[in-house]
Amino acid sequence: MGVFDDIGYEDFRRMAMNDSLSVHEKIGFPDAYRDAHEKAIFADIESKLTNLALRCGNVLDIGPGCAGLPRLLIDACQQREHSLVLIDSAEMLAHLPDASGVIKLPGFYPDCDDALQPWVGRFDAILCYSVFQYIFVEASFWKFLDLSIELLAPGGQMLIGDIPNVSKRKRFFASDAGVKFHQDFTQTTEVPHVDFRAVEATKIDDAVILGVIMRARAQGCDAYWLPQGNTLPMANRREDVLIVKP
Repeated sequence: MGVFDDIGYEDFRRMAMNDSLSVHEKIGFPDAYRDAHEKAIFADIESKLTNLALRCGNVLDIGPGCAGLPRLLIDACQQREHSLVLIDSAEMLAHLPDASGVIKLPGFYPDCDDALQPWVGRFDAILCYSVFQYIFVEASFWKFLDLSIELLAPGGQMLIGDIPNVSKRKRFFASDAGVKFHQDFTQTTEVPHVDFRAVEATKIDDAVILGVIMRARAQGCDAYWLPQGNTLPMANRREDVLIVKP
């Protein structure tokens, strides 16, 4: 997740209307975590969601927010003549430009399945970036996954990106590199506390990610657990899942 804890869909709607927040803060990140990093993040996305490089396809972005990433996606889709569907709150979508081939659907995914029925089996690429952690807490994440797989066209790809994995985070902060990172960040000699046995009910861990991969495979898709590029700002504690419908 972003560094703002315990927030959800309704909070993001309010944050979208708060003019005192930057575009990054509106989506739950301080500027330092996204400003100047978005081109590298988008390049990492394109290296995995390779169907974005096709032409005249259909693309879905679940929870795009209102910062730079959806704008990069809009530009790329226009250049490649894709139809792009954006699903988020009306308050977030209002910050994004209207453009040819862009369809804005206000609503909370996956509870907008009726509006998406015309798109079943048609999306060549689905992106859900820095959003799955909120769906995991607020909605049925099996419904999220099942609906997404239904929406994929044959050969379609879905990238569930920037997943905050508490298991990976613990492994990192238990390491020498993680201790140094923590001490450099806090400007202290403090050693971060790590409890591998602690159960954190609202956090995504290795078991959740493995469950997503196995459920996708049980539905006839290929699914892969992928690292983020080392240049990304939170690569030491976040991971991606790529799902491909044969």
